[in-house]
Amino acid sequence: MTDLQIARTIELKHINDIASQLGVSADQLEHYGKYKAKLPLTLIDDSKVANSNLVLVTAISPTPAGEGKTTVSIGLSQGLNRIGKKTCVVLREPSLGPVFGIKGGATGGGYSQVLPMEDINLHFTGDISAVEKAHNLLSALIDNNLQSRKRSVGLDPRNIFWKRVLDMNDRALRKIVVGLGGAGGGIPRESGFDIAVASEVMAILCLSNDLEDLKRRLGNIFIGFTTDWKPVFARDLNAQGAMAALLKDAIKPNLVQTLEGYPAIIHGGPFANIAQGTNTVIATKTGLSLADYVVTEAGFGSDLGAEKFLDIKCQSAGLKPKAMVIVATIRALKYHGGADLKSLTTPNPEAVSKGLCNLEKHLENSRNYGIPAVVAINKFTSDTDEEIAIVKKKAEDMGFKAVVADVWGKGGAGAEDLAQAVAEEVECGKANFTPLYDWSSSMEEKINTIATKIYGADGVDYTPEARKHLRRISKLGLDGAAVCIAKTQKSLSDNPALIGRPTGFRIKVREIEIAAGANFIVPITGDIMRMPGLPDTPAAEAIDIDAEGNITGLF
Repeated sequence: MTDLQIARTIELKHINDIASQLGVSADQLEHYGKYKAKLPLTLIDDSKVANSNLVLVTAISPTPAGEGKTTVSIGLSQGLNRIGKKTCVVLREPSLGPVFGIKGGATGGGYSQVLPMEDINLHFTGDISAVEKAHNLLSALIDNNLQSRKRSVGLDPRNIFWKRVLDMNDRALRKIVVGLGGAGGGIPRESGFDIAVASEVMAILCLSNDLEDLKRRLGNIFIGFTTDWKPVFARDLNAQGAMAALLKDAIKPNLVQTLEGYPAIIHGGPFANIAQGTNTVIATKTGLSLADYVVTEAGFGSDLGAEKFLDIKCQSAGLKPKAMVIVATIRALKYHGGADLKSLTTPNPEAVSKGLCNLEKHLENSRNYGIPAVVAINKFTSDTDEEIAIVKKKAEDMGFKAVVADVWGKGGAGAEDLAQAVAEEVECGKANFTPLYDWSSSMEEKINTIATKIYGADGVDYTPEARKHLRRISKLGLDGAAVCIAKTQKSLSDNPALIGRPTGFRIKVREIEIAAGANFIVPITGDIMRMPGLPDTPAAEAIDIDAEGNITGLF
């Protein structure tokens, strides 16, 4: 059966029953029908946050074959509940861009899904829409201020860096001209669109502690310069109050359930290749306040989502993960070992052995942070015992445990061994989380540290434009901000063609965007775009709905 067919065989529990597992009463919920609800921020208890167990799920470098990190995260949470650990999985919300582009859905798979999957994949509770609206409100206020005679702050149309956003993959909107149509249309200038989940408003939502913190950060958004080179922020347009008002419900995390009826919190949706790639601080702290274990994931490999989770989110929020899970598949290891994409279901122990270099680097990255890690071999039917044994031996030789997880086919039952291994790592108390860099270091030093220690690069090169942006960052007093590198997910390098474990390469930063409200800067490397495009055959072509309202094509 497809994921959607499996999901429809499940009789969902009422959301009140799911909340009761976490000790939350029905009166504390804001209901969105019978199976979804918003949780109040008052549930966060910092003393419980400090004593709960946070487990981060990351992966090797992703391949076209897919690694199933979200599926493993959900399966692991179900497995931990099965072995008696009160656990909640905390995930990001799917963006409509990948749903209609490549993935066709992003709520796990098989018997490790979050439900109701159609709702979660399509609009959910409107959080990303609210982010989009808040972002574009600021865009409208900027263009309105440009032509205002009484209220103008003197913005230079040539030096406005705030774009617009849309939660869809639409490459045609990357670069546009706005303000056409004479005096009634505004002042013509160049601009563009990013995808909504790369919006700084999304980053701010994900890093804020409460509504006041959200509003303060929104006011700190850097817009551009005046004609005499004075910086202009969102607070100079009095935008932060109205923007925060649009986000008054979006700031509250969403409670749903796993396929086996365990609690799941889903909130925030930034991509890890072009943004920080982790769910909200509020959602994570809510989970840690209500459960003994929280399983969370960070997008793509350890070089992207995990690095940003640990160096940005954890430093900002004071979180300390107790263990990491690095997801690997036999198919992906073959691909990193040079096997053709069409042959990945054919047994090939030699290609698996060659591809282990990629897993090796991601395991080394976990050591950089002082966090014990377990390798989860996400099982596919084409995997052979010989191939699995090769991965287990490599992990063992490096001092790690590798465990097979059959979460797609068996759900929580297929993750009990993994759950036991993770619980052992957590409860032995070996974790000593240490961030990779100090935010007070110079900006170039921070970028170089990530590139050399996490990616394995020989160094970093900057275009003249990027050098100019570094000077701008210093002028704005943002040298103490964190770093959120935009880089291809397909390689440890910034060249997607370099699979395995590349060596002898340098990272090229072509430009740097500023996210002053989120308190990080975004070096953009290689050919990465902050507005993705659709593939030749978009997943949208297979998605449909019948006369009774039944959706098909989500998978």
